[in-house]
Amino acid sequence: MDIMAIIGAATVIAAGLCIGLGGMGSCLGEGNAAASGLSAIAQQPDEAGMISRTMFISLAIIETGAIYCFVVTMILLFANPFWQQAVAVAAK
Repeated sequence: MDIMAIIGAATVIAAGLCIGLGGMGSCLGEGNAAASGLSAIAQQPDEAGMISRTMFISLAIIETGAIYCFVVTMILLFANPFWQQAVAVAAK
């Protein structure tokens, strides 16, 4: 295997792990937050508006982790900082 194939394979594997683990963690966190919010609403229905508002803000904050993983994945796949260096090494 040459250096270009190794860099390409490592990039695809790293991008897959990043989006997979980041998405899975975010989904588990959002599910846990939603379950806790619904449980709290079931216990105190009078405070449903305040609990829902807080829950939606929490879900948006949790979702940012998945968005950051998506951005890192896109950078790895389409704007890889190591690719130009690998091309320069392979050209020698």
